[in-house]
Amino acid sequence: MVVKVETFSEIEGEFFEYVKDIVYCTMITVDRKSRPRARVLLPVWEVVDGRPVGWLAAHKTPVKTAHLAHNPHTTYSYWNPRQNAVFVDSVSTWAPTPEEREYAWDLYRRGSPAGVGYDPRNFWRGGPTDPEYHVLRIDAWRVQVLRGTDLSSRMWTDASAG
Repeated sequence: MVVKVETFSEIEGEFFEYVKDIVYCTMITVDRKSRPRARVLLPVWEVVDGRPVGWLAAHKTPVKTAHLAHNPHTTYSYWNPRQNAVFVDSVSTWAPTPEEREYAWDLYRRGSPAGVGYDPRNFWRGGPTDPEYHVLRIDAWRVQVLRGTDLSSRMWTDASAG
């Protein structure tokens, strides 16, 4: 049974606890024929105006670019062997401005949440202006947290999401 919550703050603690514990997630996009594609990545997260917002430092691969151009709806799925899980349904868009790229870079360096992140310079030697460094902004519209010990599940949905 899934219990629906009114505000993200009601599940925020579990969300960040599980993300910090699991770290890596599976990002799922769909192609023009509605076929799913999964890849393992490491986004960082914060709360903006009561809603979770993720940032994903990424290479702008042809497949990811084509999928997002066709359909920006994505799912990010976290899971650990204790059966704790987080599912984030979202809209992911390329964040092209230098300010957004720098902002995401800093979130990765300091960890958001603490313990989740890395030094992006390990992948992009040129810093936030490296031409190979790109950032996706992840605007969540539904988040579900599942506790493995008893399979209790709570879900937040953004009321303004159509």
